[in-house]
Amino acid sequence: MILINLLPHREAARKRRRDIFNASVAASALAGALVAGSIFLWYQSEISAQQNSNSILSTEITKLEGQIKDIAGLEAEITALKARQQAVEDLQSDRNLPVHLLTELVKQLPDGIFISKMVQLDQSVTLSGTAQSNERVSELLRNLGNNTPWFSKPELVEIVAGTLALPSKEQRRVSNFVIKVRLVRASEAEKGLAPAAAPSAPAKQ
Repeated sequence: MILINLLPHREAARKRRRDIFNASVAASALAGALVAGSIFLWYQSEISAQQNSNSILSTEITKLEGQIKDIAGLEAEITALKARQQAVEDLQSDRNLPVHLLTELVKQLPDGIFISKMVQLDQSVTLSGTAQSNERVSELLRNLGNNTPWFSKPELVEIVAGTLALPSKEQRRVSNFVIKVRLVRASEAEKGLAPAAAPSAPAKQ
């Protein structure tokens, strides 16, 4: 017996292929959506992790900045304490400065020079006086600059010719001068005195 298929088999095959294609497209779209969703979720997790790391870093940086400020404040306090300590030490060591000033000035004063006025402002000393000649003033400047550790940086401010009345009613030409010199602190002067005070080694026979 012969069977004849009267159904439109070509249409059925075409429909079958269309259904397979549609299913493939749907499966591909679903797979793509799953991949895209996975990638999105992965990026979101990475961003969240990075944000958490940034937050931790910001917190630590804030803590470090606070510690740095504390350290800077401590350093400023230490510097101020050292300055106050140095000031106290200078005051203690400078108690005898007036004695050294007068003693050294008498030692370094050449003959023929008379000091009429002396003014001290901190470490600066201004000497006003009269000298028999300009050479005597030059000698005083050399003595103050080279022969004593208690004075430094002598400077001739003014020198003016003048006259001095003598008891015999005569007048003598003199030089009126003003000199500025720096009085060295005791701690600095003692450093200059130390090499001179150190005994020299005996020569070998």
